[in-house]
Amino acid sequence: MLIDTYGRVATDLRVSLTDRCNLRCTYCMPEEGLQWLAKPDLLSDEEIVRLVRVAVTSLGITEVRFTGGEPLLRPGLVSVVGQCAALEPRPRMSLTTNGIGLKRTAAALKAAGLDRVNVSLDTLRPDVFKTLTRRDRHKDVLDGLLAARDAGLTPVKVNSVLMRGLNDDEAPELLAWAVDHGYELRFIEQMPLDAQHGWKRDGMITAGDILASLSTRFTLTPQGEEARGSAPAERWTVDGGPHGVGVIASVTRPFCGACDRTRLTADGQVRTCLFAREETDLRGALRSGAPDEEIARIWKLAMWGKKAGSGLDDPAFLQPDRPMSAIGG
Repeated sequence: MLIDTYGRVATDLRVSLTDRCNLRCTYCMPEEGLQWLAKPDLLSDEEIVRLVRVAVTSLGITEVRFTGGEPLLRPGLVSVVGQCAALEPRPRMSLTTNGIGLKRTAAALKAAGLDRVNVSLDTLRPDVFKTLTRRDRHKDVLDGLLAARDAGLTPVKVNSVLMRGLNDDEAPELLAWAVDHGYELRFIEQMPLDAQHGWKRDGMITAGDILASLSTRFTLTPQGEEARGSAPAERWTVDGGPHGVGVIASVTRPFCGACDRTRLTADGQVRTCLFAREETDLRGALRSGAPDEEIARIWKLAMWGKKAGSGLDDPAFLQPDRPMSAIGG
């Protein structure tokens, strides 16, 4: 097992497939983009599948989430999903995406074995979308969501970040829309993972702000910690059910004590926490011919050293050097 000194066991693997993205969201990266990882530094499709196999067959991983950057930009994505779906035991597999390419790929991903998707959408207003992402692709995301639902990649979850002065008034509107379409909405507090390091705690929309806004239109009933388990989202039932809404409050309501995640970057580094400043290299071991047992040993040692928490509540907190796009969501 991937266990740490605090007794937490990682069963959920987040695999970043690329640091590249076809949007330029203001809370993630500058308008001109970033310097992408060099192609030789990226794990190959075969290397990704091998590491997932080690994680699933030797380390107790039961869930795999493919992330980026934008994972739909990875040419071999469908093949990677298919090979991972053939593993025994078969992991549950999901994908976090901006949704732009889902209309053309949803059916193929479902056929390959993908179980469901999380799609990032912060606004229902095309003009606000263009301001937030610096791209005019709002309709493509909406079309991608419908394609995912029609392909059976359910439950389709929608992730939304609210930004002060841009879309912070949209929480009730987003929830009503999600309920109408059968999507599961998750609001995510803006986290200090932007490439510009411009995040400020006093400027973010908090979980409390979000819930207060939703409560002006809906009756929210908390589902409780037992229903939550190790999931990052606190969940509320909307107007008595059956629909619900979640809030991922990494900053104001950290959930580190129940964390069950381990992370693999697109260039083969293990990260024990989204906010970690340290990484452990698996790519070097892979390419030097290390057997699976040695890779598993390195991975277990990395997770054993996982810290108790993210450190976000520490006045001396420093952002990771890598931005979210290079870490993997």
